Amino acid sequence: MITTDRTTVELAETVKRIWRHSFQTELDSALEQRLRTQALGGVKAALEAALLEELLTARDAAIASLADATRLPNHLYLSGSYLRHVHTVYGTLPDLRVPKLRAGNRTRVWHILRRYQQAMPHLLDRMCYLYTLGLSLRDLQEGMYLILGTVLSRQAVNRVTAAAQAPMDAWRQQAIADTPPVLIVDGVWVTIQYPTGATWTDRSGHQRQRVRAQERVILAVMGVWPDGRHALIHYTVARAEDTAAWQQVGQELRDRGLNGQAVQMVISDGTKGLQAAMKQHLPRARLQRCTVHKVRGMTRYLQYQEAASLPPTDPSATPEDRRQERRTAISSAALAIFQAPTQTEAEQRLARFVATWAPVEPKAVKTFQRGIKHCFTFYQYAMELHPLVRSTNLLERFFREFRAKADEIGAFPNEDSCLTVFHLVMVREHAKHDRMSFAKTG
Repeated sequence: MITTDRTTVELAETVKRIWRHSFQTELDSALEQRLRTQALGGVKAALEAALLEELLTARDAAIASLADATRLPNHLYLSGSYLRHVHTVYGTLPDLRVPKLRAGNRTRVWHILRRYQQAMPHLLDRMCYLYTLGLSLRDLQEGMYLILGTVLSRQAVNRVTAAAQAPMDAWRQQAIADTPPVLIVDGVWVTIQYPTGATWTDRSGHQRQRVRAQERVILAVMGVWPDGRHALIHYTVARAEDTAAWQQVGQELRDRGLNGQAVQMVISDGTKGLQAAMKQHLPRARLQRCTVHKVRGMTRYLQYQEAASLPPTDPSATPEDRRQERRTAISSAALAIFQAPTQTEAEQRLARFVATWAPVEPKAVKTFQRGIKHCFTFYQYAMELHPLVRSTNLLERFFREFRAKADEIGAFPNEDSCLTVFHLVMVREHAKHDRMSFAKTG
């Protein structure tokens, strides 16, 4: 009798789930046509961007071969576009816009369309999605070379992937149909290029905008429901994590249908300006300070004084080993406070913690006690929910996935490309953990 490894089966189901909520075609629900239409729009945008890139590349090569490159022949000027039918795995594109020059269009061989039709169209359609699964930009460029040839530069790959992914941005405007009683909020910093207003001329004589990389923060909001469901429900780019930015987030959430009166608790790492925004948009919500960040912040004030009341350290340990031992011991004791099943027991553990550690690390313990009441707000919920709602860990885990991709990219070329990658990583994470049924906001 042949048996199937349960882990293999679970992995297969996970992969199917990811594809089901991405650019795939084997759907068995009413959502199929909607996703097909959305994907078709992405394929259309990607092909049109790639065709223009191919034409410009060919034209630049022709210009470079001219004896007198200062005078551009009439037939090398762009002259609009014409419409063409193209068959894809998502249906027929009746109106693909193919760019053209003033002459020579009838005899032009389009390598993009030929390779697209010959090399399994769904392979190209899914290459952009593979990028969000960990495929590097260089890997993606090499993969598209195998499909499309040498016509796409590294910059063109950036533009094509952005065009293919852009239709999913509509998610950010969909109505929030089910307001979660708990919100987790936090921000992740990114580098985005913005035009400076100045221009420069490249070797081909084209005017290009000068850009400068600037730091921005993506403010994200995750919802948690009483049955343990959790999913991202909103995100936006801001200049800083301040009152104005969080008030804007609150307004955007309400504009999308979030019921501010129904939100009971907001979990944060202590970001400035959040409480003022809560009073305006979430009047009934109580603040839950992230317990992990609270403990982490305390360790910055450790002075590493020796004390007879504490167990002796290993005589052979280095000073850094002893400091690490102290950080681990006091952090573990502090985190154990919030693992108590009830607030009463947590407060008792806090009293014992203060009695033990205040004589040794007075500055750190004083910092830890400041505003500690906001770390106990989560006790209003059932014990089963405590691991989910006492910290921002759920959101931090997602940020780690996004940072891995953002670090590989470096500086995003614009805000749209940054938010597109953020969104695709979100879709992948929700599908991977089977959260798509409630992650949808409309």
